[in-house]
Amino acid sequence: MAIITEEPEIQPQNDREPTEEPTSPSKDPKRKPKPKPMTQTKPQTQAQTQTQNNPFVFWFYFTVSVSLVTFLAIGLSSLYSNPDPKSFFLSLSTPLRQHYSKGRTIKVQLAQNQPSSEVFVLESGKRDFVSEKVVIVHGLGLSSFSFRKVLDLLGSKGVHGVVFDLPGNGFSDKFMEASEERGNGVFERFKDAYALIKEKGIFWAFDNMVETGQIPYEEIVSHYSEKRSVVKPIVLGSEEMGLVLGQVIETLGLAPVHLVLHDSSLGMVANWVLKNSESVRSVTLVDTGLRPALPLCVLEVPVVREVVLGVNFVYEWLIRMCCSTGIGGLDVAAHRMMLNGRDGRRAVVATGKKLNSSFDIAEWGGLDGVKGIPMQVVWCSGWSKEWSEEGHKVADALPQAKFVTHTGGRWPQVRILTVLYCMFLTVYGDL
Repeated sequence: MAIITEEPEIQPQNDREPTEEPTSPSKDPKRKPKPKPMTQTKPQTQAQTQTQNNPFVFWFYFTVSVSLVTFLAIGLSSLYSNPDPKSFFLSLSTPLRQHYSKGRTIKVQLAQNQPSSEVFVLESGKRDFVSEKVVIVHGLGLSSFSFRKVLDLLGSKGVHGVVFDLPGNGFSDKFMEASEERGNGVFERFKDAYALIKEKGIFWAFDNMVETGQIPYEEIVSHYSEKRSVVKPIVLGSEEMGLVLGQVIETLGLAPVHLVLHDSSLGMVANWVLKNSESVRSVTLVDTGLRPALPLCVLEVPVVREVVLGVNFVYEWLIRMCCSTGIGGLDVAAHRMMLNGRDGRRAVVATGKKLNSSFDIAEWGGLDGVKGIPMQVVWCSGWSKEWSEEGHKVADALPQAKFVTHTGGRWPQVRILTVLYCMFLTVYGDL
């Protein structure tokens, strides 16, 4: 009987609890509300927890991210770099192919105890029937292609004109093999292992073990020697650049010559002119400066350099802002392709860092071996006020030089052809 009477007493209390809940929170704030049922939320939480704890989800997104980054890097690098010579020549535009077919390559030695390099040379006129020879040295970021029309004009007037691509520029060699000490870091070891696998194959050691029963220990040790052969961009200072100029003049039998120095080339060959003044009949400075007109700093910044060298209209905008406004689209595309070809950007940027920024043109012009050489300064007067003032400073530093202005840009174009030729007739009338 006790069990029967206890059940009806408990039941009314359970029935009264729902009716008292609405008023209880205001009267008793410490009382907690009755929790809501979790029938639907609990399965969702478990599914989310399982998803978060699933390692395959992380590796899926990781693989996708790495694949996208790799694809993007390969795509961008292919836009501005093509180290394969065969692919580079196949990708040339028609004007560049025609230009290359008109020239030839000669061997020069950049330094002692180093292998020779090839330099592309373009000539006009017949050297055997002319007494005056003009050698043009271009600035960084340009090539012989920029002066092809100047050579055509000189050749039509019976002048033997020569322009060559500086090493690291144009069609000349841009890389050279060198030996360096092998590092002991993890990254260096990884590169060595990758090179060995690339050379021998991924299963080379295993196949050797199957055939001979031994690990190819001696071959592996010989591969990891103290020094290794690497390919580096050609980097030239003033001494190396003067050496190249002298070899070109000697190989072609041009001395004595009229030198035309453009853009940043003065600082590169000034010492050679001083030491070989007997081989120089005159010096003409065309918009020369301590730094090249092309901002090489833009070609150093990752991503920025890929965009500049990968998109033609971006590179054209850069040229029109810093170098010249009168260069056509085909010429701009050719300049960009010359920098892209075989990763010439690295060689140009590295050489630009070695330019002598402390070169004093007034001191150079007053030296005994230089002040007796006839000189001419050809300068762009319509580029900017600052650049015009720079031209007058150069002319004042060389009192023996005649000053001529033109209305083109800092890079050569059709408008300065007549100025150059008229300058030769005026100053060197025997042309």
